[in-house]
Amino acid sequence: MASWDGIDEFLAVATAGTFIGGARALRVSPSHMSRAIMALEARMNVQLFDRTTRTVRLTDTGRVFLEQCSRLVQERDEAIASLSDGGAPAGELRVTCPTAMGERFIAPILRRLAVEHPGLSISVDLSNHIVDIVAEGYDLAIRTGALSDSRLIRTKVGARRLLSCATPAYLDGAPPLAAVEHLDAHDCVIGTAAAWPFREGERKILYRPKGRFRCNSGHAVLEAALAGMGVCQLPEFYLLPHLRSGRLSSVLDAFAPEEDPVWAVHPQRRQLVPKVRVAIDAIRRHLMAEMAPPAHA
Repeated sequence: MASWDGIDEFLAVATAGTFIGGARALRVSPSHMSRAIMALEARMNVQLFDRTTRTVRLTDTGRVFLEQCSRLVQERDEAIASLSDGGAPAGELRVTCPTAMGERFIAPILRRLAVEHPGLSISVDLSNHIVDIVAEGYDLAIRTGALSDSRLIRTKVGARRLLSCATPAYLDGAPPLAAVEHLDAHDCVIGTAAAWPFREGERKILYRPKGRFRCNSGHAVLEAALAGMGVCQLPEFYLLPHLRSGRLSSVLDAFAPEEDPVWAVHPQRRQLVPKVRVAIDAIRRHLMAEMAPPAHA
């Protein structure tokens, strides 16, 4: 008996909610469905469905098995499709990404990718929480900074610079700001980071800002800085339009921290799946161009 025997039947019944509906989906007889699932349950020594004369419901074991089998069958079908369609990306691509970067860059890039490849559907979850992409079934995650999960393959797709800024009007009436410690005499507009990174030569500096406004939204921090409430430190992509227009001026440029790498990470088992490979290529190509500093910077 092959290890895949009964899996398609199990998924069909779980999806349809009845043996008759599952049999109709696979174009086989209800008796075939019943025999296949009973054999599968016997082989694994578990009960996947609670059956009555009127209803078929998944057991707790069945629900867990359904989630695992759905991913396995999707990957099987994608592998077959990638060969028959010449490697074209197909199926559902699930991506998780930090909110601000996702809204500004990743979601538009993936939207264009979906337009280019009609066989591909894309689900993007924007969250600043780090999720276990293996356990939660994501194909791809966009992350910044250091990575430690050995189960993941990483590809550098860009770099993120942190800049410190304030409005010219605020700086005109404020004390000099020529060294990191001079921030002690300034109001700071604070986001999610409790400490701001700086660098002096090879020495890394962490400064704990103080101020009258704090918010875990980068956009809210930007608006407060534009309103003249003080100095902020944000990723460059928030600030570039306002630096170019003159509404903000960068400060402490000589102490700017090193760039943070931006990574596309995925489980090892997804490395050769066409939809993952094409998505990484598109993100790397567009992100490096769109997040690059201006020529005069």
